[in-house]
Amino acid sequence: MPSEITWNDAEEIGIQLQEKYPDLDPLTVRFTDLHRYVTELPGFSDDPAKSNESKLEAIQMAWYEEYKDANG
Repeated sequence: MPSEITWNDAEEIGIQLQEKYPDLDPLTVRFTDLHRYVTELPGFSDDPAKSNESKLEAIQMAWYEEYKDANG
């Protein structure tokens, strides 16, 4: 696990979100909530204003892959 996480660490963020919210389907999460979940992760050190739709989509898809793996 990286000591510092940025918006570009979609896979690591996806793993951490799956660990923190194991029962939440990532495809049901609004981007405003996803943004908050990411910025609240331990080790997140990037500027919250540097997110954009494509970065949030990449994070959502990485989280969804982890979710599918965990839920068969």
